Amino acid sequence: MHIRDLPFADPGRPDVRSGPRFLLWLGRSQVGGQAKAMFWGTVNMASVALFPLAAGLAVQAVVDRSGARLALAAGLMLLLGTVMALADTMLHRVSVTNWITAAARVQQLLARKTAELGATLTRRVAAGEVVAVSTGDVEKIGWFVESVSRFTAALFTTVVLCVSLTIYQPVLGLVIAAGVPVLALAVLPLLPHATRRADEQREKAGRATELASDTVAGLRVLRGIGGEELFLSRYRRASQEVRAAAVRSARMWALIATVQVVLPGLLLIAVVWYGVRLVQEGRIEVGELVTVYGVVSFLLLPLRQFEEIAQAYSFSRPSAARAARVLGLERVAPPGGDREAPGPGLRGDLYDPVSGLLAPAGRLTAVVCGDPDVAGRLADRLGGHADGSADGTPSVLLGGVALDDLPLDVAREAVLVQDKDPVLLSGTLAELLDVPSSGAVTAEAALAAAQCDDVLASLTRSSADGSDDPMRTRITERGRSLSGGQRQRLALARSLITDPEALVLDEPTAAVDSHTEARVADGLRHLRAGRTTVVFTSSPLLLDRADRVVFVQEGRVATVGAHADLVRADPAYRAVVTRRTDEEPDGTNEENEENDKALDMELAGFEKADFEKAVADEGEQIGETA
Repeated sequence: MHIRDLPFADPGRPDVRSGPRFLLWLGRSQVGGQAKAMFWGTVNMASVALFPLAAGLAVQAVVDRSGARLALAAGLMLLLGTVMALADTMLHRVSVTNWITAAARVQQLLARKTAELGATLTRRVAAGEVVAVSTGDVEKIGWFVESVSRFTAALFTTVVLCVSLTIYQPVLGLVIAAGVPVLALAVLPLLPHATRRADEQREKAGRATELASDTVAGLRVLRGIGGEELFLSRYRRASQEVRAAAVRSARMWALIATVQVVLPGLLLIAVVWYGVRLVQEGRIEVGELVTVYGVVSFLLLPLRQFEEIAQAYSFSRPSAARAARVLGLERVAPPGGDREAPGPGLRGDLYDPVSGLLAPAGRLTAVVCGDPDVAGRLADRLGGHADGSADGTPSVLLGGVALDDLPLDVAREAVLVQDKDPVLLSGTLAELLDVPSSGAVTAEAALAAAQCDDVLASLTRSSADGSDDPMRTRITERGRSLSGGQRQRLALARSLITDPEALVLDEPTAAVDSHTEARVADGLRHLRAGRTTVVFTSSPLLLDRADRVVFVQEGRVATVGAHADLVRADPAYRAVVTRRTDEEPDGTNEENEENDKALDMELAGFEKADFEKAVADEGEQIGETA
């Protein structure tokens, strides 16, 4: 496998029963790369280990005044130096390839799992843990997988050298053969303590990352209500806790490194002291002592590999456990036998047996929920994103077919869910709208239905190359150069282009002013005519244009009807839609119309979602202060 061949056509099916099993599976998945690294590592270490032999021959040749043997020793040194340089270069090349390949495989597996679970992933796993697995944990896992081959080469070379030394010089060889295992195992009692401290550091770093993500996501609203400093102080404390944990972990690893330096140094002193006595007694030659000294000095290199593999495993084991936990999540399928996958023309009513929600085929259905969290979970369920909170929960049906029984690609093609916070990827507008689709809806028609004229004009003005074509204008990461309403309408246009059989939209106009919202509602109704569309909203402008309105309370359908009828007949529905309690006077129709107009003018030009969230958060803060 070469880096240029990435990404994998199929990253495989990982063994996620535990962290160590996942690491073992990764190692087996790239046996070829591991074998290459082991080969070049062995050649490199063997050439380094044999260099003292050449030096010893040269010293002995000088002592014996033999020019021929000195020339032979010089030639051997030149050959070993050349092999050493070549092997070191190839080892580095193969090792980096193994590291990147393992990391890329894990990232592809995570991306596939994210696409499979959708929005329910962050409900089953903390967002901070997902971020930690996809960034730092991936690097640590790749580090361990790469270091295994170098450790194996070091172990093989060390065993061969100890046996060879025992044969070459039995007295000193036995001392070295007995001392090396002691040096290699001396750090084992310290590893559990180092591992615990490293785990504590990673746990605190994960919490700090999650806190930072939440703070950045709500920074705009926090500034509006003066809560920015409060959250920054919380992150500052969490950051200091991470720093303190990192220092404690570094101290333990420094102690391990010290042991790995001091003990081999003591062995080297003992070998030299004993070897000098043997030379004085005439039992060995000076060149033999130089050779043994050089080999013992070389053994410091494989001993460092032993330290590195211990450190890499200590760091990668919890990372692999987290990755295995995320990759082990599965779609929740209802009990019962497998059904045959229907053809691509899957059509019919969209029905959720848990809530009782029915969206008739070819109709625009609006759903009103008093709780936004309930609305989000219900929208995910309609798309087949079961949260797995309850075993045996029946699946959503499309045309009488359970979505959980369908292959994932078929289910995604049939039902598309756009959540309330859609993400815009960086790139040109043409690239953003280049999504899998039926081909029935053009980009121009989708942009017009989503009322994106002002967005196109804004992109044209901000074009870096002066192009008059807004489709060639680049959009920054997550669309940060656009307002919330503009991002929301572009996301809606992207969803409309796909033209799925059933489209589920969660608050698609929450950040849009009321005048634009009315035009978006008309465009959505016209473009999706004859297609099943479900809109979760509490906006009267959207509700008034729906074919039917479903009111959901406590996760179950309470009433169904037209918007105007429900406003008159259902006080609970009226309270959610108008945000007015029963105790508040309704006033005359003329007064209500004037109030609505005044509210529309006040909200026009603002991003409504941010405004409402800021008001809610400020009210909560005032309540806590009181």
